[in-house]
Amino acid sequence: MAVKWSGGHCSPVQCLAVSAEGLVASGAERGELALWDGAGSPLAQLRLPPADDVTSVVFSSRRPSTLYASHGETISVLDARSLQQEPLQRFQVNEEEINCLAVNDADSFLAAADDSGAIKVVDLESKKVSRSLRHSNICSSVAFRPQRPQSLVSCGLDMQVMLWNLQKVRPLWTMNLQECDVEEESPQSAGQFFNPPLAHSLSVASCGNIFSCGAQDGKIRIFRVTGARFEHELEFQAHSLGVSQVLFMPETYQLLSGGNDGKVLLWDVSSNVGKQQKSPAKSLHRRKAQAAASSRKDGKLNKAASNEHPGVVPKLSIEHGEKVNWLSCAEIKGSRRVLVADQSSSVSVYPLPEP
Repeated sequence: MAVKWSGGHCSPVQCLAVSAEGLVASGAERGELALWDGAGSPLAQLRLPPADDVTSVVFSSRRPSTLYASHGETISVLDARSLQQEPLQRFQVNEEEINCLAVNDADSFLAAADDSGAIKVVDLESKKVSRSLRHSNICSSVAFRPQRPQSLVSCGLDMQVMLWNLQKVRPLWTMNLQECDVEEESPQSAGQFFNPPLAHSLSVASCGNIFSCGAQDGKIRIFRVTGARFEHELEFQAHSLGVSQVLFMPETYQLLSGGNDGKVLLWDVSSNVGKQQKSPAKSLHRRKAQAAASSRKDGKLNKAASNEHPGVVPKLSIEHGEKVNWLSCAEIKGSRRVLVADQSSSVSVYPLPEP
C-alpha cells in the first residue's frame, strides 16, 4: 500500500526531486512548489509567478540547498533553506515551455529542454547560455552523464536519441528509434506507424555509460555509450501504454519505470548490461551479421537474434492506478522508497526491495 504525502499542493503534481540530504521537492500545476521532509510533512510551500505549471525540479549535487525549478519558459534558482517569492537567480533563456532540467555533477552547467526542441545549456559561473542544442520536435528529456560534466544525452518527440558534447554544437551521435526498430525487424514494427516510439524520458546509470529511454510504444530501450557514439544494447516491452518515466537506481543497474497504464515497475538489467563487453561495436556488428545469416526461416524472424528480449520480467510490479507524471527515489528511515507523482495533488510513496 502507498503512503500518501498530502498537504503540500492543491493542484496535480508534475515533478519530483530528492536532494543529497534527503529533502524532497515537488512541483505542481499553477506554479505550486513544495518541500517535504523524509516523513512526508510539508516544510515549505511557494507559488511561483506567474502561476505557470512547475514542470521540472532538480537539486544541485554539490550544493544540496540549491534548487532549480522550471515554470513556463523560466528557470528559478531557489534556496531550499529559505524559500522566497523572489528567487536567488532567474534564467529566461528558453522561448517555449521547459519540459526537463538537468544539472551536471560538477554543478557547472544547467540544461533546459523545451517544447521548441531546444536545449539551452547555461554556464552557471558566467550565468550565460554557453550552448543551444536542438531536436526537430519537442525535446522531452535531457540528462548529464555522471563524471562527465560536458557530456549529455537527450530525447524527444522526433523519436531521436542524441549524445552531445558541449564542446560541439552538433550531436556526436544520433539514433532514430523508429529506424532502430525497423533495423532490428521487431515483430511490432508494423504497429510503429500507429504507436510510434515518441521518446518521453531518459535516465543514465551511475557508471555513466549505460542509459535508458522510455517511449510511447510502451518499450524501454537500453543503450551503451562507447567513445563518441552509443549502441542499442537491449529493448523490451515494459508497459501496455506509453512509458512516461524511467529512472536508474543509484549505483545499480536496477531501473524504475512508470507508465500511462498506471503501473510502476522495477527492472534488473544487470545480467544484460552489467558486464562490459571487450568490444561492444564489434559485438554488435557480429550480432547483426549472425542475425542476417540465421534469423530467417521461411521468412519469419527468429527473436533470439534481435535486441528485443521478450523474457525480461519486472522484479516488482506496483498497480498504482493513475498515469505516472514523475518518479524519484529516496532512502527514508534506512529503506529505499519510490516516490510517485500523478494527476492528484499528493505524492505516493512505496517501499522497494533491497538490491
